[in-house]
Amino acid sequence: MSTRPPLPPFTRESAIEKVRLAEDGWNSRNAEKVSLAYTVDTKWRNRSSFVNSREEAAEFLTGKWEKEFEYRLIKELWAFTENRIAVRYAYEWHDDSGNWFRSYGNENWEFDENGLMQSRFACINDLPIKESERKFHWPQGRRPDDHPGLSELGL
Repeated sequence: MSTRPPLPPFTRESAIEKVRLAEDGWNSRNAEKVSLAYTVDTKWRNRSSFVNSREEAAEFLTGKWEKEFEYRLIKELWAFTENRIAVRYAYEWHDDSGNWFRSYGNENWEFDENGLMQSRFACINDLPIKESERKFHWPQGRRPDDHPGLSELGL
C-alpha cells in the first residue's frame, strides 16, 4: 500500500500543502501519474460524470485533457477537518475551435489514512472569456511559486 503525504489528520499547513500538490499534479496533465493520488476504489462526481475507480479516474482525465487545450489550474484551500479538505479553484483552457473558457469550481475531498483521496465531489461552471481576458500566464505545467493565486487575482 502506498502513501501520499501529507497524511490526515490535516493541519492548516498540511492541508495547504495537499492542495498545492493536487494542483501541481493536475497541471502536469499526466493522467496515469495523477490517478495514483486516488484509492483503487475512489468515488467521484465531476459535473454529470461519475467515476468509480482509479482506472476510471485515469480514463476520465485522459479524455478531459484531450479536449481542454492549454489547461492551467489554480486551487485554493477553503476549509479542512481531520481527513477532509474543501477547495475552490479556477482553470483556463480553450477548445479545438480556439474558444477560451475560465472554469470555476468547488471540490470536497475525503482521504484515507494513507493520504489517498477516496472521495471527490466537484461542481464546475464554465465562463466563456476572450483570450485577452486570460489571467493564468505561465508555461504549461506547474504554476510558478511567484504567480498570484485566486485571491490575489480577485477570483
